[in-house]
Amino acid sequence: MTIRTAAEDAAEAFAGEAARQTYESAEEVLRLYRPVMRALATAAGPTTEVVLHNLDGADVDLGHTIMAIENGHVTGRAVGGPSTSLGLDVMKDRRADHDAFGYTGYTSDGRELRCSSVYFHNSVGDIIASLCINVDLSPLQQVRNMLTALLPSTATADSPKEHFGTDLVAVMDSMISDAIHEIGRPVENMSRDDKISVLKRLDERGATQMRKSVEAIAKRLGISRVTAYSYLEEARIGR
Repeated sequence: MTIRTAAEDAAEAFAGEAARQTYESAEEVLRLYRPVMRALATAAGPTTEVVLHNLDGADVDLGHTIMAIENGHVTGRAVGGPSTSLGLDVMKDRRADHDAFGYTGYTSDGRELRCSSVYFHNSVGDIIASLCINVDLSPLQQVRNMLTALLPSTATADSPKEHFGTDLVAVMDSMISDAIHEIGRPVENMSRDDKISVLKRLDERGATQMRKSVEAIAKRLGISRVTAYSYLEEARIGR
């Protein structure tokens, strides 16, 4: 049995509404939905973060997308703060349907979140803003461990995986940690092919688009910057 919150139900309702309408700008979305954000956060309580991101324009600064936020203590972010790792995917195709509900996210300190995201489009079909609801599950972890059968994961193989941080460096570091974890062995025991696989995963998820990302990946993998770029090239050729 899947336990849902009123905030998650509201997110799906917003998705239907957003799909039927277009908006001139992210500021228009903010004006219309700011009171709704406050109502949602108040009704859901302090463990639910509600955040609106500005994704408008050809050159979006993913380090500073947050226009409004309620219960920002959940992820440690504030107005002017960054997008998450999902922002990278949106920028690859701003006309696709990126709406997603009940997927898993992680804070930079390792807490598990249940997340839903709704995207708003302008008249030509480009995404210009996103409304995200993030529920902190950590207060329920002990109960969840005892009642796993009642609280199954809502994630599927096709669900997105989201990484949060107080800045893009923290987001990138979380993405690197996740890719390393997926290999299933410590970095010091990784083969050359394992490290190429790490770079391939991060490249597919958009992490290599971030500033100084390859240098950060190289440091975590214990290889030189030149070697990391060589591995990245091999990973892209092998796709």
